[in-house]
Amino acid sequence: MYNTTSTDLVCFSHLRWNFVYQRPQHLMTRFANKHRVFFIEEPVFGAEADFLRVTTPVTNVTVITPHLHASESTGTGESLQRDLISAYFVDNSIVNYFFWYYTPMSLAIGNSFNPKMIVYDCMDELSAFRFAPPVLRERETQLFAKADLVFTGGYSLYEAKKNRHPDVHAFPSSIDAAHFGAARTFQHDPEDQRLIPRLRIGFYGVIDERIDLELIEAVALRKPEWSFIFIGPVVKISENQLPRLANIHYLGMKRYEELPQYVAGWDIAMMPFAHNESTRYISPTKTPEYLAAGKPVISTPINDVLRQYGRTGLVHIAGTADEFIRVAMLLEKDSERDEWLEKVDDFLSQNSWDKTWQKMSYHINRKLQEKESTKPEKEKIYV
Repeated sequence: MYNTTSTDLVCFSHLRWNFVYQRPQHLMTRFANKHRVFFIEEPVFGAEADFLRVTTPVTNVTVITPHLHASESTGTGESLQRDLISAYFVDNSIVNYFFWYYTPMSLAIGNSFNPKMIVYDCMDELSAFRFAPPVLRERETQLFAKADLVFTGGYSLYEAKKNRHPDVHAFPSSIDAAHFGAARTFQHDPEDQRLIPRLRIGFYGVIDERIDLELIEAVALRKPEWSFIFIGPVVKISENQLPRLANIHYLGMKRYEELPQYVAGWDIAMMPFAHNESTRYISPTKTPEYLAAGKPVISTPINDVLRQYGRTGLVHIAGTADEFIRVAMLLEKDSERDEWLEKVDDFLSQNSWDKTWQKMSYHINRKLQEKESTKPEKEKIYV
């Protein structure tokens, strides 16, 4: 039998470990219970010399960040990364491993190695995001041809990718219910939120081209007595584009551990996503997190939110400023939420990152054993 637990996991990610805590961190920390995990980030250019910055943020997870003296425009970054990572593999006895890709752009680096298996966890349609490299679609086609398994971050993505590979599985956003459930019992506001007037309507996450800033500004102008709270980094858009009104509050980045305490002080959570190519396939991780915190949620009509939460009455849908205000006013007066919370808790009991990890592990072990069984007898590994 093939020893799958001794296989290292090497993850190539477009998201940095210390950025917003989401799908990659949830899954990699769980895989680290049985595998050494090496999390390779995209490079930082303009360093004085070429080196790998290596950190261990949690047990059994090693984060590797290439720092390169070259500029991004020289085109030498991929070969430099290959050399640095190859040497690191030798120095750290990484010989029995599989690759896990979040970004097809890393394929040019990974092609120089010999992984036991390749997993593509397609969490977003990255080619639709602002400033996506033109070559990304071509790289993804190459990755589909090489991958042994493909996971998708939602059902819409699954439908878009299922005919491009014979072994595709949908794994929508999951939840650490205990972590966010703590918001139901917090009694004290963080200092920077304490003086913000109620009614409070909050959002945490990346603030970028996916957020409908015009919708927020329109609602905030018409309801100056309501407070709108944003937590998270501003990325790929200028801060000058953000609506600046007295009742809109930008509190900046917060640690994952802090989020429940902030959400505890909100009356309503919101997901004001715009309708554009970058939001067509998203399955927001924050949806079940808001619900676990016990907060009613207003979302614009995102496909996966509608399918999984809107049609079951777990999340309220509003596509215009008029609809948003109408729903929020109804929620403001709603003092009886016990029945809704029972539905929420029943739904969340069937959904967790632990269960997602277990199901993914089943497919990974299945595929590794399939590949082992097809090897010539002399190449097989027995334990």
